[in-house]
Amino acid sequence: MDFGVVLQTNPPASRVIHLAQLAEAHGFSHVWTFDSHLLWEEPYVIYSAILATTRRVTVGPLVTNPATRDWTVTASIFATLNEMYGNRTVCGIGRGDSAVRVTNGRPSTMAELRESIHVIRELANSRPVEYKGATLQFPWSRGSELDVWVAAYGPMALKLTGEVADGFILQLADVDIAEWMITTVRDAAAAAGRDPDAIAFCVAAPMYIGTDRAHMIDQTRWFGGMVGNHVADIVAKYGPSTGSGTGSAVPEALTDYIAGRTGYDYNSHGKAGNDHVDFVPDEIVERFCILGTAEEHIAKLERLRALGVTQFAGYLQHDNKEETLRVYGETVIPALQQHVTAKA
Repeated sequence: MDFGVVLQTNPPASRVIHLAQLAEAHGFSHVWTFDSHLLWEEPYVIYSAILATTRRVTVGPLVTNPATRDWTVTASIFATLNEMYGNRTVCGIGRGDSAVRVTNGRPSTMAELRESIHVIRELANSRPVEYKGATLQFPWSRGSELDVWVAAYGPMALKLTGEVADGFILQLADVDIAEWMITTVRDAAAAAGRDPDAIAFCVAAPMYIGTDRAHMIDQTRWFGGMVGNHVADIVAKYGPSTGSGTGSAVPEALTDYIAGRTGYDYNSHGKAGNDHVDFVPDEIVERFCILGTAEEHIAKLERLRALGVTQFAGYLQHDNKEETLRVYGETVIPALQQHVTAKA
């Protein structure tokens, strides 16, 4: 299993870069960031600084969207970063949440998402692509490599992921929901004639090392509110869940908790101490996040790995960033890696 960290690009940018360096020092393979240009600083500028001051980590958005930037611009950024620093980028993409809703925009359609994945991936892999009636290619790009991972919750998005994505990003760490969604993506891949084992499966959720349960829950309750934005869209489209297993449109565990949701303030998006997520019960915080001692983290991550999860990306939007990174580097990551002996 690989490990990533998910950072917000809050100023000063030097702090974000420092956390990325610290993550690499503790054995994390990926550094992801939010991508919401009004709420936080521009991530692609910061990626260049991270790549320049690290040696191994792969960087990318978790997640970007097709609506904020022209797709050829997005592809050009990745191809340029790859030319400058080697192929150390990955593109996480979804339909769009805060980046589009803050500007009173709308999430992209499934058709737009599907086409954008194709255009971005082909161009950023130094290949020609048909776009708006013309064949386009970067004449300066040679040997660039970019995988595109799709963030999804609903049935249609999960189906699309299985059909076209290089990876699946699930933004919650509930084991039961993860099993349902991973199975749905795998089935869609197989139905499309793809090898399900060729898809990366990334679970992204807050990680907090500590023993004060109430404080950890308070620091990460924001995540249930963020997930609730996507769940509300799903419920609006499909209606409430009719069950909790495969065969239902969406699992009950994902939809029931938003019944008390009355609105969402993007000014507090992704922030600990968010003042409008009281509707999220403690149980959901525990299920969606990974909290507690190193042993508790290891136990839950082992269950996720058994489902086929290939990467855990931990959000660090709380007050215990450095300590969480340290314990992961010294205890959690080694426990989830293959052990090799010097002499058999």
